Amino acid sequence: MALTGAPGLMSAASAATLKDGSWCNPARGHFPAGGQYGAPRGKYPHAGQDVTNSTGTAIYAAAAGTVIKRGTSVLTGRSGNGLVISHGGGRYTYYGHLSKFRVGLNAKVGAGQRIADMGATGNVTGPHLHFEVHTGSLGRTTNPVSYLAARGVDLGGGWPSLNSGAKGATVKALQYLMTQRGYKLNADGSYGSVSVAAVKKFQAARKLVADGQVGPKTWPHLVYSLKQGAKGSHVRGLQTVLNKHSAGLALDGEFGTVSRDAVRAYQSANRLTVDGVAGPLTWKALVG
Repeated sequence: MALTGAPGLMSAASAATLKDGSWCNPARGHFPAGGQYGAPRGKYPHAGQDVTNSTGTAIYAAAAGTVIKRGTSVLTGRSGNGLVISHGGGRYTYYGHLSKFRVGLNAKVGAGQRIADMGATGNVTGPHLHFEVHTGSLGRTTNPVSYLAARGVDLGGGWPSLNSGAKGATVKALQYLMTQRGYKLNADGSYGSVSVAAVKKFQAARKLVADGQVGPKTWPHLVYSLKQGAKGSHVRGLQTVLNKHSAGLALDGEFGTVSRDAVRAYQSANRLTVDGVAGPLTWKALVG
């Protein structure tokens, strides 16, 4: 598929508002050589970014939306099993070479919900996710790495970035973590002025840049290494982001066997060390 021009540059203020918690990482893995957006692919350049991991690795919806296409070769020039999610406003994401579907056609999905498993169906040399972002209309692709980066998401892995005005499960988890750190916040999932002010105080106390943006430098200071037997708001934060990824846990703040098993299942699905302990690497994947 021919590529269209990238969107024009935005002001710093408008770019900042894009980091609103509504987008997340669709899959963990690494970028293979030659799998980048725009790489030579015969008649047309590569229309997406490849993320490589093993068959069965979890694939998540990059944002909330509706599954509008599901099956084999659902877009022209794409082979293997794939699905398309419409996110409204002329925005779409495509997930290709899947080994298993976990949602049906016309399903409403939330950001971070598990929708499929990574595979090697179609014309491929090994298992990976072929991920595309379409803007304006289905067929108008843009670089998914830079598109997600502008929205605070590190495609393939990495801590996210949240700015004032962000909303959603990751913000709720942030508020629970801040409460555990001694800054009592209402876990309403809305990163408003009260939460921003508390984060700035936390950042200043940790000798971080006190800008209120929760990004790669702030998250490691917020999260806890949690294991079975832990209790508190930090556990509620962990349960919140596990639920974002389809765990279905009660937010009881108790790290019992059910939460431990949910952590282990998430670690296994994302090719992390399966020990049932929510350490920094597991948190980074969950909030990302």
